[in-house]
Amino acid sequence: MYKQQCKQVSMFEEETLFGGVKLDTNNPWIRMAKMIPWSSVEDRYAETFDGGTGNPAKSARMAIGALVIRERYGFSDEDTLQEIRMNPYLQYFIGLTSFQHEAPFDQSTMTLFRRRVSTEMLAELNDFIIGRANPYAKKEVERSGGGSGTDGTDGGGGAGGSNENPEPSQSQPSEPEPQGTMTLDATCAPQDIHFPTDIRLLNEAREALEAMIDTVYGVGKKPRTYRRKARKDYLRYARNRKPTSNLLRKSLRKQLGYIARDLGYLERVLNALTERQLERLSVIRELYAQQREMYDEKKNRVDNRIVSLHEPWVRPIVRGKVGTAVEFGAKVAISLVDGYSRIEDLRWDAFAEGGTLIASAEAYRRDYGHYPARILADKAYRTRENLSYCKENGIRMSGPKLGRPPKDKAVYRQQLREEWLESGERAAIECEFGVGKRRYTLDLITTRLQHTSEVAIHVVFLTMNLWKRVRRFLCAFFSSHFQTHFRLRFPCFSSVFADIPVNVGLVS
Repeated sequence: MYKQQCKQVSMFEEETLFGGVKLDTNNPWIRMAKMIPWSSVEDRYAETFDGGTGNPAKSARMAIGALVIRERYGFSDEDTLQEIRMNPYLQYFIGLTSFQHEAPFDQSTMTLFRRRVSTEMLAELNDFIIGRANPYAKKEVERSGGGSGTDGTDGGGGAGGSNENPEPSQSQPSEPEPQGTMTLDATCAPQDIHFPTDIRLLNEAREALEAMIDTVYGVGKKPRTYRRKARKDYLRYARNRKPTSNLLRKSLRKQLGYIARDLGYLERVLNALTERQLERLSVIRELYAQQREMYDEKKNRVDNRIVSLHEPWVRPIVRGKVGTAVEFGAKVAISLVDGYSRIEDLRWDAFAEGGTLIASAEAYRRDYGHYPARILADKAYRTRENLSYCKENGIRMSGPKLGRPPKDKAVYRQQLREEWLESGERAAIECEFGVGKRRYTLDLITTRLQHTSEVAIHVVFLTMNLWKRVRRFLCAFFSSHFQTHFRLRFPCFSSVFADIPVNVGLVS
């Protein structure tokens, strides 16, 4: 059951009402709380609840706020809850009416938050924060009767104001000129799994099958599984410091034989297995088929290769990086516009990131009303299809031009200089990946479900954009106060700031 709680948000617009203690209005958590349209987010959150019975669930503000706090500090679920108990600003951020020493929820509720919040909800909120789009505009206008938005925000698209593009009239050109720069790149968000080896995966599968056999056949007469001998055969290889290829193939053959025998036993008693056991059994069947194929054909590659028995959706992503040639996790395609990141595609297979360029450019046109003037990307995006698409729409793509270099040396040197400068600009998106993997948890996703892992990745970029917008606001705020103070204290130098408005940057 979910009970609408958006009316509580009006109490928090005046931070002095928070338990009678005046909070610092420039605190980043208060700034972020006012940036997010909580009532509109709650409408999306309420749609995920079907029934009207049961205890009322926690609010959307508490769910998303707790996930953002956990991601910002890099805490565990338990430590996040303890930090919320001790910090009034964090309690304000998640929507509590006053400071309290008791925990607002149990630490296990964090798992429910990750399951309940959808990736589409987080993507919409991220678009609103970075000013790409305002998915809540229609409902906000209906709620306010055509006036401004709610929750202390204007009726526009978050960081950049309104992004709604009116329909072009007959006097306007059919296609506006491309403007702006969009940077594209992809990275891998590694999952927290053991480094996969064939012999270890087969040993885990064998032990899981033996546990199923113990459960199904009970205390009576069990089929012979040779588990002690199988364990010794596995340890004989695992403890060998310098195992040979012959020993590896011999160990693989034995483990495949043990698994085949156990699968035959379980085929007779499928009706006695639970739904969860049947799901695990199907994964083990596929794993056995893949390992048998690689063993028989003496190869090391197979399509849709399973690298984790507990997380079978994880796939190997060949990155070609020094030290980590292969990573195991989700592949994420990112676009960077005006310093803000946006997830363009997220999949668990090793897709070609060059295929996302057209969709990213069309999304840019849908949000801003025009194509980007430049697209900065590496050579993986410079396919014939993408180059033709950019040429048709007047988009300049970074990198060398096709064909022979021009005969004019000056023109050629200018082209090389432009390529060099654009490669430096493209490094900004690599910095975003570095921040996400060193400061946040993008380098190691510790959640165990496919949906919760995707939610964790979205929360990383949402938190990064929230804090970047807060920093920009504070920088603009203090810059404006410095200009005003300098004009009043030193009137003779007022001409220095003559062309700079006093409230520059405060809109963003």
